Amino acid sequence: MALGDFLRKQFIDVIQWTESGPGVLMHRFPMRDMEIQSGAQLTVRDSQLALFVNEGRAADAFGPGLHTLVTQNMPLLTNLMNWDKMFESPFKSDVYFFSTRVQNGQRWGTQQPITIRDREFGAVRLRAFGMFAFRVANPAVFQQTVGATDAEYTVAQIEPQLRNAIIGGFTAAFANANVPFLDMAANQAQLAIQIGTAVQPAFEQLGLKLETFTVENLSLPDELQKKLDERISMNIIGDMRTYTAYQAAQSIPIAAANEGGMAGLAAGLGAGVGLGGVIANAFTGATGAPQSPGVAVPPERMAPPVSPSAESKFCINCGAKLPSIAKFCSACGTAQG
Repeated sequence: MALGDFLRKQFIDVIQWTESGPGVLMHRFPMRDMEIQSGAQLTVRDSQLALFVNEGRAADAFGPGLHTLVTQNMPLLTNLMNWDKMFESPFKSDVYFFSTRVQNGQRWGTQQPITIRDREFGAVRLRAFGMFAFRVANPAVFQQTVGATDAEYTVAQIEPQLRNAIIGGFTAAFANANVPFLDMAANQAQLAIQIGTAVQPAFEQLGLKLETFTVENLSLPDELQKKLDERISMNIIGDMRTYTAYQAAQSIPIAAANEGGMAGLAAGLGAGVGLGGVIANAFTGATGAPQSPGVAVPPERMAPPVSPSAESKFCINCGAKLPSIAKFCSACGTAQG
């Protein structure tokens, strides 16, 4: 290596940063024990900021453009370095570049359900997720509180901290919204605004700005969602007695077509909701033998009730079970021989 090449490598006259890829928030210019030449050119591209840091203290910041490093445009560093006149010799300083582009498509969500007090249900466990976007707004604060002396700092490194801040703001916003969970689906946009307002101070403390915030979904855990579905179903059904009577009427033709079906239907529905009278009437109408309209059986022809212990016989016409001493059938009125 020639002596001239060696000497040229000791001084920096061009400082710039070409982003290696998306998601990089801060990049420290590699100095490698090199010094910045007086009059060096600093190139700051669009969506970038550059910050000079001297012995851990933030000094001058530069926005997009081509800057010649002289005393006039570096007042803070001039004061820190105690330059009482225009410097002409190289100097040492750390240079950090920051990407100010909006970091879109960042997702947030509750890893575990959050217990929140609801006006209608009391305490509920809630899940939520959505998206947000942010950017670096104050490079000095970001470098001091987040990036520190790292050679590079990315979105992936700060994402867990941002999610925790969002969850804290989400809990506070939901508690202050005073809107029942069942009405939240229609108020997600308003809820997102409230969460974003609650979260913004936490972002500013890190030198960031929250650009957009959305709530895509609010839901209950699976076990609670099933209970809510059951409650909704009951509300749709309405009066249980009317619904059960309707179900019984719908089931009678099917049960009547099966042997023993009506007896099981009457017992099950009657015992369940106290509709014995309804089912009994339906049962009699479906299984009773037809009678001649307008013809009543005389009292003297009515057989006495069947005693469980008495001997019995069957009607010679309709087959109904009768006491052995009956002269006429209590069901069809036919005289018995």
